[in-house]
Amino acid sequence: MQLRDQHVLITGGSSGIGLALAQRALAAGARVSLVARDPAKLTTAASALRAAIPGASVFNASADVAHENEVNAAFAAAALALGPIDVLIASAGIAQPGYFETIPVNVFERTMAVNYFGTVYALKAVVPAMRQRRHGAVVLVSSGAGLHGFFGYTAYAPSKFALRGLAESLRAELADTGVHVSIVYPPDTDTPQLAEENRTKPAETKAVTAGGGLWTADAIARVTLDGVARGRFSITPGLPVTALAWFGGILAPWLRWNFDRAARRARSR
Repeated sequence: MQLRDQHVLITGGSSGIGLALAQRALAAGARVSLVARDPAKLTTAASALRAAIPGASVFNASADVAHENEVNAAFAAAALALGPIDVLIASAGIAQPGYFETIPVNVFERTMAVNYFGTVYALKAVVPAMRQRRHGAVVLVSSGAGLHGFFGYTAYAPSKFALRGLAESLRAELADTGVHVSIVYPPDTDTPQLAEENRTKPAETKAVTAGGGLWTADAIARVTLDGVARGRFSITPGLPVTALAWFGGILAPWLRWNFDRAARRARSR
């Protein structure tokens, strides 16, 4: 799907990958709505986008995506301001890595609420109307950790694995309806969320995820929107993530052995 003259709504759009997606979508001629939890960050992001792209059509609404009523209210306001939502990019997400025994249960609950149910609520808010119009696209932002369970991500990886199952099932249901489904699996990306992750990330986690490299948010946004334009279902930035998506099942024994070795080495330092 081409983005010119389309209304693109992005959750988690006030920073990181979401903000980079917004800038690229606006540059492509889209109208963009940003939905995120922090009103101050949203205002700053919207102002920065308007300054970078004069005449840009930007709307922002505050919502915690873990609460369905807030999602519905924000999406309704966006549709009223900029018209029906043509493209949803569910980018809102959180991660708090650590050792399983030390991560509180409420972190598991909150991570699933934001990453998985926050996406479900967003999809519920737009898919019926898209299907009725026979026009639209939805993009679920998963993670490389949605393809393999990495050390330290016992709270995070399950929420991203869940998005893969959701996307695959939804793609099957929406085939031939005019509504396209994509899922993207970013590797480590230089964003405020990664900086927050690094505060609690075990040394073993840093060691085993290093092979994916460090991407910029803009590079992830470019690959994502290119994939959407080409009608791709699975969008895998970079060779390591692409190999994991294509051959992860076959390579699983070797991957476990290799990652376990990297973790042991990190512990011994």
